[in-house]
This record gives sequence, C-alpha cells and structure tokens, in this order.
Amino acid sequence: MWIESHLPWMKISSISMTLTDVIEIIILSFLVYSILVWVKNSRAWTLLKGMLVLGMFVAMAYLFKMDTLTFLIEKGVSLVIMAAIIIFQPELRRALEQLGEKEFISALFNVGNSKEVIQRCSDRTVNELVRATLEMAKVKTGALMVLEQNEKLEEYERTGIDIDAIVSSQLLINIFEHNTPLHDGAVIIKGDKIRSATCYLPLSENKSLDKELGTRHRAGVGISEVTDSLTIIVSEETGKIALAKKGILTRNVSEEKLREQLILLQNKSVMSSRKRIVGKTKKDRGERNQAV
Repeated sequence: MWIESHLPWMKISSISMTLTDVIEIIILSFLVYSILVWVKNSRAWTLLKGMLVLGMFVAMAYLFKMDTLTFLIEKGVSLVIMAAIIIFQPELRRALEQLGEKEFISALFNVGNSKEVIQRCSDRTVNELVRATLEMAKVKTGALMVLEQNEKLEEYERTGIDIDAIVSSQLLINIFEHNTPLHDGAVIIKGDKIRSATCYLPLSENKSLDKELGTRHRAGVGISEVTDSLTIIVSEETGKIALAKKGILTRNVSEEKLREQLILLQNKSVMSSRKRIVGKTKKDRGERNQAV
C-alpha cells in the first residue's frame, strides 16, 4: 500500500486490447517501416535531411519566441507542403508504382485473371533482338536499346528521329554502326517496331554505380528509374552486355539471361513459353514418327 501511494507511476491501469487494435498496430508498424526503407533507398533521404535542418531552425524560432519568423512560418506552411510534394514528385510517383505492382493488389481486384494475354512483341522480335545484341557484342559496337512496357515513352521518342520500322537485327546493327548518323543515342522499341533512334535519355544520379561506367550505362539506368522499360546496353569498350530494369543494372548478361528477360517482356512467363516449345517439339516428333 505504501508503494502504491508514494509511487503512483507504478499503478498500471487495465487496458483492453482487441483484435482490431492488434491489426492496427501491425498495419501502422508496416507502414512506418516501409516509409523509412523507401526514404533511405531513394533520393528522398538527402532531401529529408535538408528538411530536418530547416525543421531545427523552425523549432529554434518558436523556442526563442521570434515573433516575426514564427509569423512567416505559420503563413508559409501551405506553401511548404506544396513545395514538398513538387520536390518529392518523382519519388512519390515511383513509390505508388511499386505499390501498384504488388501481387496482392492484383489479387484483390482480380486484375490479370483473364485467360487472354496480349503479347507486347512476337517471338521473331525476341530472336532478332538477341541476334543483334550478340553480333554487336562480338565486335564491341556500343548500343542502347530501350524496350517499352506499360509506361509510354513518347516524350523520349520526340527527342530522336522517327524510324517506325519492323525490328530486325540487320537494321539495329546498321543504326549503331560507328560513324553513321544514327549511332549516337538510344533506340526506342515498342512491340515489334523500332519507333525512334538517337533519342536522349535521363542520366542516373545513383552514386552506387561503378565509376568506370560511361554515359551509355548511366542513361540506361536513368530511363529505367523513371519508367518500367527494359534497356539493353552493349559496352563499346568491353563488348559486355548489360540490362537495366527498375533502376538496377545487371552486367555480364549471358544469351540465356537476355532471352529470358525478353520472354518476360512479352507478357508471358518463361516457364509457359518453355512448355509451349517443348510441347511443340514433342508434337513435331510424333508427326515425324507417324510419317515414317
């Protein structure tokens, strides 16, 4: 009794915890953790540190009762919020895109359950891209090919020269040949067509990229950071093949890996494609056996 009367902070009132409260705590914890991870892994971390410094000056203004500064701060809160939205616009857009790419969203709204699948490009285009990439890699011809997916690349197409031609390995090799008018810049491919050449792409500001990488690789990563495109890069110095997707650069890509990524780009799974190829082979063998 003496302890309870003299140490009131030891009194613990009974708290009723329901299942809803537990779910709310889990959701809030997940949201806070996701926001912190997103801020740390994006350029928002640097901007956030700058805003924290400004917040310290604001706190000092209120602490020392600087009436003029506090008046200006109170009147400018709405402008600060609008400025923050504008500054963080690329990061916020990417965060929403990543949220929309989660599988549980598709499952919730039954998106993508249709049996009919529209291919982005044909098998012939995949073969032509692989052939052109390997041929250019052998002779160390620098190349930068951007393949459109869901997000439109029209604003980048306008920076180049219209081609509007069917994808072929011969055409791609000729475009990127040294000392030709179209070899500098990127080629943008949509479906089975080369839409534009000599296109300008945004350069990545990712400081974790290898310092030895040149403008071609940084442009390939840059376009993958702001769109959902897949970029094929051939190094002019080493002849090595690289892929850029979602801001991640994969180097020393083999023919099998390149083909696998292009099949995924077609909007059909690699496994189902292999099954179709195997099934077709078995069917052909059966037809040949019957003929014999």
